[in-house]
Amino acid sequence: MNIIKISAIDSTNLYLKQLLMKSKLKNFTTVVTENQTAGRGQMGTNWISEKGKNLTFSVLIDLKSFEIRDQFYLSMSVSLGIYSVLMEECDTKFYIKWPNDILAVKDKVAGVLIENIIGGAYIKHSIVGIGLNVNQENFPNEITNVSSLKRIGLKDYNLDELLLKIINSVQYFVSFIEKKEFSNLKKMYLEQLFMINKPAMFEDIKGRIFLGKIVNVSEAGMLMVELENEKIRKFNLKEIKFANR
Repeated sequence: MNIIKISAIDSTNLYLKQLLMKSKLKNFTTVVTENQTAGRGQMGTNWISEKGKNLTFSVLIDLKSFEIRDQFYLSMSVSLGIYSVLMEECDTKFYIKWPNDILAVKDKVAGVLIENIIGGAYIKHSIVGIGLNVNQENFPNEITNVSSLKRIGLKDYNLDELLLKIINSVQYFVSFIEKKEFSNLKKMYLEQLFMINKPAMFEDIKGRIFLGKIVNVSEAGMLMVELENEKIRKFNLKEIKFANR
């Protein structure tokens, strides 16, 4: 396993992408930093992390003949990989919040950003950025519904050990894609999906509040929500959120 450690950098995803353009890298090459100065989340949001307290890293994942239409299965694999490790590390309940955030009960502890390099109908390379709140205890007031492993477990965690466990776990769940076991992967993902099959209040992109329940995720990764009239509506990222969060 090739792990590259950097004391400080703007973005591990960007660094790994640039490194990939210059040289041939082994599958699951990982870039990790103590201080990421310009971390990004989904849809251009910022990922704020206290220096030396958390895990901010990016992993190169190369899958042979991985079609673009199947890309959400990688998101499932990564979130399941993180989820499984955290369930072993902490005595609390974790969930996967669509598409790939990790929640400790209702508070976010990890986020994932996947950037794909495309070639025709296939994904040539995937760069998976992961941010995990580990030993950080204090967060800016403007950031709500957030937590860390230390807040939950009331102890310090070894970042190097945790990193290795997560990489190995992600590698395990990625093997389901390599073996084309998509149905098993989706079943495991849905079993851990936050608020699945439970009525909840949602807000759409136009600010409209409505009652519904998450019933599935489409093959393209869209969230499928059953409305009060029993019709199912599909939502892309940033088109829907929980109304009370």
